[in-house]
Amino acid sequence: MMTKPRKLVSFDWAIKRLLRSKANFDILEGFLSELLKDDIKILSILESESNRDFARQKTNRLDLKVTNGKNEIIIIEIQYEHEYDYFQRILFSSSMAVTEHLTEGSAYSEVVKVISINILYFDLGHGEDYIYRGQTVFTGLHRHDELMLSSEQRLLYRQTSPREIFPEYYLIKVNNFDNVARNTLDEWIYFLKNEEIKPGFKARGLQQAKTRLDIMKLSEAERIAYSRYSDDLHYQASMVESSYGLGKLEGREEGKVEGKARLILQMFCEGDISLEKAEAKLATLQSDHPDANFWPEIFAGLRKSSSGCVKEETARYKTSGKPRITKARRPAKTKI
Repeated sequence: MMTKPRKLVSFDWAIKRLLRSKANFDILEGFLSELLKDDIKILSILESESNRDFARQKTNRLDLKVTNGKNEIIIIEIQYEHEYDYFQRILFSSSMAVTEHLTEGSAYSEVVKVISINILYFDLGHGEDYIYRGQTVFTGLHRHDELMLSSEQRLLYRQTSPREIFPEYYLIKVNNFDNVARNTLDEWIYFLKNEEIKPGFKARGLQQAKTRLDIMKLSEAERIAYSRYSDDLHYQASMVESSYGLGKLEGREEGKVEGKARLILQMFCEGDISLEKAEAKLATLQSDHPDANFWPEIFAGLRKSSSGCVKEETARYKTSGKPRITKARRPAKTKI
């Protein structure tokens, strides 16, 4: 009888709690090496000024200073999120990484290469693949040739093409993966999607992950925290879906506004945005539908600052008589 693979904690949880330890760098190094097809070694975790505003931003983004097989220094961002303005978010984030890690007074030739790796559990854009790579390429309008660096610039930058200087982006659309591991990178994607590692998987770092990310090896407090975290993700995914899909389901623009308002309230309850910012965002929405009957309930929620406000908001939303959105952040699976 074949033994079912042991359930592991999700990769995003591991980034928040476990993989920030130097003792577990080999797991991250394995993932990055398989994705980038290079020998990646982590030198340190960087504290970024751009992710200190709110606790959620800080824990959902990990900045790493690494070396590759050529002994080049690279800044790698790993982040995961479910926001529909995500393209602008990764552009802003990578730009901040470039400026933050250029020492004051240094020449521009010292700009460090930034690679932005984004693990997505929602449908960003329209595309059938599950891994997309974005680079900056300068192409001639008439001859359609790619602009390369001059011999002098190659000596200065130690690169051959501008694409090797500009930030590079990887979008991993986890839910598009068909669960067929055709190579070692696919083995990692399988883990990202299913939180399990099949017998026979040989990708670098996976065996270490299999040993150290076992849910049963977590302390009781960590297991409880992980369970709450998983429940919160389902709720957040539902709220995101509400903000963009509720109006369509009801056939009314007002439904979309209510979904967005409840998403803002949920973000405030979690401490992701300040009271002032939440009020400003809601005021903008309210100007479009000032007479909607859900505004008193929304603004009443802002006055609550207890840790239970999210759960109360969840319960109220589920019993409000509105169509319930149940789209999960991950494909339907048996809960632990």
